Amino acid sequence: MPELPEVETTRRGLAPHVEGRRIQAVTLRRPDLRWPIPPEITHDLPGQRIDAVRRRAKYLLVDTAAGSALLHLGMSGSLRVLPADTPVTAHDHVDIALQGKEQRVLRFNDPRRFGCLLWQPRGETHPLLQGLGPEPLSDDFDGDYLFDLSRGRKAPVKTFLMDQAVVVGVGNIYAAESLFRAGISPLRAAGKVSRDRYVALAAAVKDILAHAITRGGTTLRDFLSPDGAPGYFEQELSAYGRGGEPCPRCGRPMKQASIGQRATVWCGYCQR
Repeated sequence: MPELPEVETTRRGLAPHVEGRRIQAVTLRRPDLRWPIPPEITHDLPGQRIDAVRRRAKYLLVDTAAGSALLHLGMSGSLRVLPADTPVTAHDHVDIALQGKEQRVLRFNDPRRFGCLLWQPRGETHPLLQGLGPEPLSDDFDGDYLFDLSRGRKAPVKTFLMDQAVVVGVGNIYAAESLFRAGISPLRAAGKVSRDRYVALAAAVKDILAHAITRGGTTLRDFLSPDGAPGYFEQELSAYGRGGEPCPRCGRPMKQASIGQRATVWCGYCQR
C-alpha cells in the first residue's frame, strides 16, 4: 500500500497541474470503489475551482469552495493528469475534467478498488480524518511527544509507531527503517523505551520520510508517481524485506517475525 512518501509525491506531482483550474465535469465509470461514491462528487464539484491539493496522513484532499474531494489510493490506486482524449483502460474508474486551453483530466485508476473517493463538506472534518495524530514531518512530532505518550504502553514499539492516533503515515516500511536507524528493537515494549531513544527515533522518522519523498517514495508493487515514474527509495532499504540477509551494519542475518500481523525485519544485534 502506498505510504506517506508515495502520497506526498503524488500530491506534489498533481498540484502544479490542477491548482487554480476549474472542474468542468466528473465522470464516474462505476458507483463505488471501497465505499459508494457520494452524490456530492458529481453534483457539487463541477464548476468549482481547485484551490489546493493537500495531504492529511495518507489521504489527498482536493479543496474547493464547496468542499473537498477526499481520496485514498488504497493498495493499487494512482492519480494521473492526462490529455482528455487518452483512451480509457479497464480500471480507470473516475475522470475529473479540467477547463482550459489544454483539455486535461485527472484520472483515478484502481485495479483492486481498495481506494476511495469521498466528500468532506466545507468547514467539516471527515470521520476518517478525525482522531488522527500529528504529521511526522511537523514540529508537533518529536521525541518528547513520543516518550510522554508511550508511558505505560505494553504494545511493541513498532505497533505503537504505526498507530495513526499516535502519528500518521508511518506505515510498515518506514517504521521498520526508522527503528533500524535508531537501533531500537521492534519487539521492545513502547513504555520501556527511554526518552533519549525516542528522540533518536523521531529524528530517524523525519529523516527517512523526507529522504524517501525526495527519492519519489517506494515502489514495491503498483506505485507510480503522477508522471508515470516509479519511486526509487526501495533500492536503499536497510531492513524492510531483508529477512535472512546480512545486516548492513554488522553482517549478521536479519531476523524476521510477524508483529501485529505485519512482517517485521530487524537485526537482533544492532537493535536492542
